[in-house]
Amino acid sequence: MSEISDYRQKLSNAIEARQDWIQRDVIPGLKEDLRVFQSSYTSLYSAFLKKGLVKEDPYKQEAKLNEIQVPQTENFSDNEKNEKMSNRLSNFDNQLDFLVNFYQFSVDFLTIDRIKKILGLIKFIDWVHLSRDSFSINTRYVAEFVSQVKMGHDSLSISLLNESMSSLVQSTGSIVNYLKTLTEFNREVYKLEVRNAITSAMSETETPSSTQIKKQFASVLPGKPFYPELIDEIIKEDYGKNGAELRDVVLRSLDVVKKKQDIEKQEVPLKSFLIESICSLSAISNILIEVRLKLDENEALLENRKRSFSEKFRRFIQRIFNNEPEAIVYEIEYASAVRGGAPVKAKLNFTEFRENINKRIKNLGQIGMNKSAVVAKLEALSEQHLLSFLERNIRDLKGLTRDLNALDNYFKANIDQSNHNRMRGIKPELSVIKNVFIKANQKCYDYNALKEEAEQFKRLGITPK
Repeated sequence: MSEISDYRQKLSNAIEARQDWIQRDVIPGLKEDLRVFQSSYTSLYSAFLKKGLVKEDPYKQEAKLNEIQVPQTENFSDNEKNEKMSNRLSNFDNQLDFLVNFYQFSVDFLTIDRIKKILGLIKFIDWVHLSRDSFSINTRYVAEFVSQVKMGHDSLSISLLNESMSSLVQSTGSIVNYLKTLTEFNREVYKLEVRNAITSAMSETETPSSTQIKKQFASVLPGKPFYPELIDEIIKEDYGKNGAELRDVVLRSLDVVKKKQDIEKQEVPLKSFLIESICSLSAISNILIEVRLKLDENEALLENRKRSFSEKFRRFIQRIFNNEPEAIVYEIEYASAVRGGAPVKAKLNFTEFRENINKRIKNLGQIGMNKSAVVAKLEALSEQHLLSFLERNIRDLKGLTRDLNALDNYFKANIDQSNHNRMRGIKPELSVIKNVFIKANQKCYDYNALKEEAEQFKRLGITPK
């Protein structure tokens, strides 16, 4: 076997091992950081809507997305600011929702071009260097909106804004690193495909040119983009004077074997991750109190609307023959993630739903009021019990936010137009709740990753310091 053929085999083995590692460790981390990024932006966007800095797009829910598309970045005049930024930030919100909830995350699907689109979306606003002097018009106006929110006297909005901004900066750096890892991997996969399909059949003693490879490219690899810079890398690595050194660098870059000094870390008290996450859920209690108040006001507006005679008569008869208070049931609609975003209708018993919110407020509030006592009780439980408890609460909160969002949309659609200005939306509160359970979910992810790492150490006979 020639030196180049031997390298192709080693490269193939290294790529296979690297792919397993990326699918197992990189993809889940990327997805979780994108969720944090989206949640943080949604919270920020809700603050802008609440302060009237941008307007909500009435056609937002009708947008059908099949692929990521970065919103417009072209300059515009000052008198177009409200319209342009309202449209662009709404579009950005839609794009992030599509990316996080409906995009496919696998090594094969995330090609170089798709990674570029995700990176372009993440950098649509320069969160790391958010400034009113930015060259990017979108970044300049977002920085202006942030300053205007901070100038207000709404301490809750300011606190949420600061937390969202910090989270956006941190998650941006992490996402960019993940995307860099995926890009570097895809470059080597691409180069191996070109080698196997084209250059392996060429002479190993004569250096082929980029033009020669390009002539065969379209017919041998139809539909695949031609990247001249990667073709040049193949030529240098396989035929150049320093080829052996370059090939060695590539193989080392794909190596997933951790060095012993890198994995000998301090032991992390894993239980603390879970307890901290459970306690963090108590912040939702106060938010739900505000949500409950708004739901009651909206329900009153809806139920006091003008009714037909037949509807009034039917309700009168029901009251006569039923000692129980009449249940209020609404037919809500929400997008189903398991059905690719298709709308699903469901009946929601508002009376029971309202009572469940009361119970959740009480239970979560007790954690906040008696944190030391709660922590002491949690310390006595096993890690598995804590993890199950946390995962169950996160699932419940996801279901709660789904129903609350659908209920908010139901009220908007069914309250009389004359009372619309009295209706109270709950989007800002939903953003806060979503932020809390996403961060709690991140702790679950961290726990599972550290747990798996500790078990690997044990199998390798390495004791953490």
